[in-house]
Amino acid sequence: MSTIPAMHLYRHLIRLSLPIMAGNFMQTLYNLADTWFLGRLGPAQLSAPGISFNLLFLLIVVGGGFSSAGLTLIAQAKGRNDQDKQEFYLGQLVSFMALSSLVLATPVLLALPLIFRLLQVPPEVFGYALDYLRILLAAMPLTFLYFAFQNIMQGMGDSVTPFLIQAVTVTLNIFLNWLFIFGNWGFPRLEVAGAALGTLISQAIAVLVGFIILQKGVKGVRLRRKYLRPQPKSLGLLMSIGIPSAIGQSSSALGFTVLQGIVNSLGTPVIAAFSVGNRIINLFMLPALGMSQAVTVLIGQKIGAREKGQALQVLRYGVVTIFMFISVGMTFTFFRGESFVRFFIEDPQVQALGQDLFRIVSPSVVLFALFTVILGAFQGAGDTKPIMAMNMVRLWGLRVPIAWVLVIGIGIGPIGIWISMLISNLVTALMGFYLLATRPWMDRLSAGAL
Repeated sequence: MSTIPAMHLYRHLIRLSLPIMAGNFMQTLYNLADTWFLGRLGPAQLSAPGISFNLLFLLIVVGGGFSSAGLTLIAQAKGRNDQDKQEFYLGQLVSFMALSSLVLATPVLLALPLIFRLLQVPPEVFGYALDYLRILLAAMPLTFLYFAFQNIMQGMGDSVTPFLIQAVTVTLNIFLNWLFIFGNWGFPRLEVAGAALGTLISQAIAVLVGFIILQKGVKGVRLRRKYLRPQPKSLGLLMSIGIPSAIGQSSSALGFTVLQGIVNSLGTPVIAAFSVGNRIINLFMLPALGMSQAVTVLIGQKIGAREKGQALQVLRYGVVTIFMFISVGMTFTFFRGESFVRFFIEDPQVQALGQDLFRIVSPSVVLFALFTVILGAFQGAGDTKPIMAMNMVRLWGLRVPIAWVLVIGIGIGPIGIWISMLISNLVTALMGFYLLATRPWMDRLSAGAL
């Protein structure tokens, strides 16, 4: 791959990142619509997805870690113009994701009531959360397989096709949830379970369309049966890249689950404020997540083409662009946090709690957004051990212990949760900048390993 001028490189980064950002926005739009629908039913129904989210996230990030490993290998093969290797890693990734989804989701599904009791889920929320999560765990193989398709396309530099599929299926998901939650147009009124059922149906359609595209090879690579048979060397490479990322992100997700237990002990209004506040922050983090994914793809391709100077330039462009955006977004949440919460739920107590959350946490989100872009550089290079270390420190070294001491030990209430979020975001972001400057992250994968 030949060296291209700086402005062309930036345009390439933006063209790749915008569909990813738009796809993430569509997914968050679905989450927000879900939140709005369930908020019309009451705080207990609204809290059920919030409680379920951390358990789902625990499984999803493991799948995301392995699918991102596939993206790294496919992107670097793309940078070397090696089509056979792209198709080989495509098949290996699909097989691995199908098997791992079953291994991960089945025991959680069986142990779900016990897990909820350990998490101190309030009685008024317990049944709703149980119905919701059982359906989504059954849909986990679909989720993992769509991750595989999405990362395969992005690794080849095509972020538009996954976005188009996601835009259609998310729109369908919102419509199905409107039907199933409220029982519109003669459908049964399923409330919280209806939200999960709509998700299962829309994910099934997304996976079907995605794999028709891969099977036909219309995007330049084809899903070939001979490459679906697991190969020890390639699976070992996928695991060497994916396991550190998966451990880091899953331990982080487990930390969020434990943190949710601390939040649950403070009552339903705090659960609702925490759930809505996190969803709003995640909305503003979407550009950083999209840029991080685009940085992963381009840095992978540039390292594969042995153009390390351009890889660094990609990272600089990504960090500066996200800094400009996130600073504006967090200024709004800092001063108008209560208004954001009011859109989702008409409960003065929840709104006041949400305002406190944003006043304390918003400044740290700016640095954390830049940290998110930096993680894309490590992922693109296949150097995922820093991702593991920083995610573990963020939750287990900082957020959970601080929250436990402030809330359970000292008893200062929900402010302790917000303070733990602030400190963990700031310290972890600074760690990321330090490792980026001192670690030879672009030399993680040798040509022989690939």
